[in-house]
Amino acid sequence: MGQALGCIQVDQSTVAIKETFGKFDDVLDPGCHCLPWCLGSQVAGHLSLRVQQLDVRCETKTKDNVFVTVVASIQYRALAQKASDAFYRLSNTRAQIQAYVFDVIRASVPKLELDSTFEQKNEIAKAVEEELEKAMSAYGYEIVQTLIVDIEPDEHVKRAMNEINAAARLRVAATEKAEAEKILQIKRAEGDAESKYLAGLGIARQRQAIVDGLRDSVLAFSENVPGTSSKDVMDMVLVTQYFDTMKEIGASSKSSSVFIPHGPGAVRDVAVQIREGLLQAHAAQ
Repeated sequence: MGQALGCIQVDQSTVAIKETFGKFDDVLDPGCHCLPWCLGSQVAGHLSLRVQQLDVRCETKTKDNVFVTVVASIQYRALAQKASDAFYRLSNTRAQIQAYVFDVIRASVPKLELDSTFEQKNEIAKAVEEELEKAMSAYGYEIVQTLIVDIEPDEHVKRAMNEINAAARLRVAATEKAEAEKILQIKRAEGDAESKYLAGLGIARQRQAIVDGLRDSVLAFSENVPGTSSKDVMDMVLVTQYFDTMKEIGASSKSSSVFIPHGPGAVRDVAVQIREGLLQAHAAQ
């Protein structure tokens, strides 16, 4: 009924192109408008002012001859004040934008190596946006945003990159493991040296205590038993310790056997050897 009476409705975020006898006449804003069809007025079409998005996949190669697929997202919209240019001057807006994106990406990426392509994707997006803005503004379109959303190398290249990364990480892990083993060996050697040092101190103190004990025993026995010399007391102490040692060997539950020459002469030889050793130790001090 509205069209029969010459009235049309234009929706929000949309403009209508009015023609009179096939010639552009006016841009109709959102709302209700009267179009006297009997006077040759008609609506040639509608143009959306909303932001639209176009995803473009472009295959190219880098400076180091690696083929990559660059995915760019172009966000654009028609300008209300240039609605007639946007409606009449382009027959396929999306194809036109895609052609410019291909041109800029294939001119920018071959100048960069693969790693630099990932690092400088913002610069690539900026170059695409500047070129599109300069070209599409003459046709009544505004480039809102240009994004490089993905850079996909060939599958074999990605596998090789992952292997290189894995090998580098394994090399670092091996280095750290070797350093840890080195530290453990150093600490183990330091602990062993400290243990031997303390054991040596213990043995030295033990021998010093034995010598001090024998000396005190000899002096006490010589004072309490008149007519005995230090040599006689020392021989008696050594023989007593010799028999105590033999007793301990015999009382041991171990199955190993120890053969020791035994007799009066052997006991005398043992006493002489022990006494000489103690005298030499005392002289060394």
